[in-house]
Amino acid sequence: MERVYLDHAATSPMHPEVIDEMTAVMKETFGNPSSIHSFGRASRHLVDRARTIIAESIHADYNEIIFTSGGTEADNLAIIGTAEANKEKGNHIITTQTEHHAVLHACEFLESRGFEVTYLPVDRTGRISVEELQKELRDDTILVTIMFGNNEVGTLQPIKEIGKLLEDHQAYFHTDAVQAFGLTAIDVQELGVDLLSVSGHKINGPKGIGFLYAHKRVDLQPGLYGGEQERKRRAGTENVPAILGLGKAVEIAQQTMEEKSASYSRFKASLKETLEGSGIEFEENGSLEHGLPHVLNLSFPGTDVESMLVNLDMSGIAVSSGSACTAGSIEPSHVLVAMYGKQSEKSRNSIRFSFGLGNTEEQITWTAHEVAEIVKRLTT
Repeated sequence: MERVYLDHAATSPMHPEVIDEMTAVMKETFGNPSSIHSFGRASRHLVDRARTIIAESIHADYNEIIFTSGGTEADNLAIIGTAEANKEKGNHIITTQTEHHAVLHACEFLESRGFEVTYLPVDRTGRISVEELQKELRDDTILVTIMFGNNEVGTLQPIKEIGKLLEDHQAYFHTDAVQAFGLTAIDVQELGVDLLSVSGHKINGPKGIGFLYAHKRVDLQPGLYGGEQERKRRAGTENVPAILGLGKAVEIAQQTMEEKSASYSRFKASLKETLEGSGIEFEENGSLEHGLPHVLNLSFPGTDVESMLVNLDMSGIAVSSGSACTAGSIEPSHVLVAMYGKQSEKSRNSIRFSFGLGNTEEQITWTAHEVAEIVKRLTT
């Protein structure tokens, strides 16, 4: 039985070139980058090279890149680190109801520490209103954290407009770009972003590595204490092979961005066209105008998400009901609840398809036919 992986928004396979680079450095370069001898300098050179590639990919300065263990740590460091370092300026934070749990739970933690958090609503496409954000801004707002592209429905937020709004405000602007990075051109200077989180395993790099961009003006309290690595912002001996792998994955992502975006957009259109031709009923969740090319979230009336996932897996198709971090939960998607309300059936009958490395047009067409047969079987 052929197996088709369409859950790249959860995690992605490592690119062969990334594996080759990491394997080589694991065999040949083991020195501690903080050591001044030749073994340490060889490791430091690799870390420096990766940091340069990453900084250039978002038009940041070299020293504004902080290596982390992934997107979750990057989000936590950005949110908790800036809140704790700037609490004398205020205790108000603004985010959205549809953030990844790495952001939502960090904000909930800060609420337990006495901070006040405003959770902005979204419309039925998953977008916030910049006007609503402006109304919620206060003199004591110290941080606005709004994700770049949603991991469940792919909706892109008006990041540039938000950056412009905050241009003359004291609040730092953080965006979780874990899903958008590598498929959307990002210039932090043009966007007015102060903090930006990225994870390696979403862009065909290794798990356990990511980075936080933090503008040099950002006052940030470390989340870890120990050595003076990452300019005292993130202690711990650098994971040289993973950092090198992340740098290679970023390099490849930048070189192939346009090609991948076009290919995944075709996959999205092809899957919908084939489903339409099969005669089954479905609706697309998210923004048709402002969306990531690799994420397609579809609602299938009359079905149940758990039955759909089991049947699809039995057919060899790996998809998701939303965030991988809540897999196994019987609770409806918080993203779809925010978009449609608690009573909407869409929160209980929607499937996320996400495309990536290794997928082909033939796989997409075959998947669409299998999905149609399963829906027909479950609704008759």
